Amino acid sequence: MPDPQSNASQRLSVAAQLLLKWLVIAAKWAGRALRRLGIGLLVFGRALYDPAFASAFNRGFNAGAVETQLQPVAAPTAPPTPTPAATLQKAPPDAALLLLGLLQKDARLLDFLQQEVGDYSDQQVGAAARVVHQGCRRVLDEYLTVAPVRTEAEGGRVTLQAGFDPSAVHLSGQLVGGPPFRGTLVHGGWRATEVRLPQVASGRDLSILAPAEVEL
Repeated sequence: MPDPQSNASQRLSVAAQLLLKWLVIAAKWAGRALRRLGIGLLVFGRALYDPAFASAFNRGFNAGAVETQLQPVAAPTAPPTPTPAATLQKAPPDAALLLLGLLQKDARLLDFLQQEVGDYSDQQVGAAARVVHQGCRRVLDEYLTVAPVRTEAEGGRVTLQAGFDPSAVHLSGQLVGGPPFRGTLVHGGWRATEVRLPQVASGRDLSILAPAEVEL
């Protein structure tokens, strides 16, 4: 007489094998379904944005055979590395103080700028400005060489291509889009091409722009 417990074990074993086979078949079916779903989404996306592809797909589908080759999807490119922001550096004051001292010595520039000129007539201010202008011009000619940043005629049209130096050209007006920019040259700018400041003795206090004068 067969053992009921043994028969139950055999039936459980057969059921487990059938369940395992069914899970394998279900996994294969799910994998194929996911692949087909991905292909379907790819076809849908391309048909949405490519009218020629959509028309060809429709003709092939109506004929009962669709034969087309999907373009490979380009791998996403890494975002460009952001350019590090320029670090701010403190400008050394020595050269500026030395030049200002020269302008005071030869042109009395500080004396002129510190004066209250509201009570003077235009003729008096103009006469003083002429003296200051002549002295400043002598300092400029002796210690600096300057040249225009842009050599085109002022008032003419200029074109700024991509990559222009924003520190050398100041844009004004309505700025729309990106370069090239086309506009009118209002001022050619100035660039120092050579600096010939005199040497100073070590230990000199350059913050003294002009020594006090004492007559004995």
